[in-house]
Amino acid sequence: MKRIMVIGCPGSGKSTFARALHQKTGVPLYHLDMLYWNADKTTVEKSVFLERLAAVLKKDEWIIDGNFSSTMELRLALCDTVVFLDFPMEVCLDGVRARRGKPRSDIPWVETEEDAEFIAFIKSFNEQRRPQVMALLQRYSDKNVLIFQSRAKADAFLAQL
Repeated sequence: MKRIMVIGCPGSGKSTFARALHQKTGVPLYHLDMLYWNADKTTVEKSVFLERLAAVLKKDEWIIDGNFSSTMELRLALCDTVVFLDFPMEVCLDGVRARRGKPRSDIPWVETEEDAEFIAFIKSFNEQRRPQVMALLQRYSDKNVLIFQSRAKADAFLAQL
């Protein structure tokens, strides 16, 4: 495992898992949200984001945390391992609620209130986005694809590293 993608519904714990994986392996960690967002909740120009991502992808080793469907296939083509945190919607909603008001290393601001549009995205993820992710994973079946359907299974994987 030298080039690892960590994907899943918002609130699934991608960043937490990726940090733990980084600590266990020493593989450098990059958060897509930190490449894309400014501290004032504005985004960088798409060309800047793609330039930042390209610089990471050129490296020999990386853990990249985040979905960003527009770049998912690009990352899939270059990774050797994909971790998909394929958790139920309620687990993801609980994850978002639990992190509210806490500083995080994966996003340049502190979320202080519920974002109705974001919650709606989470509620529709398993129906709308998950099938697209699964289709991509099937196309890249030559990769080491790890799908965890519970936090306990993801934690058990990390524990055995």
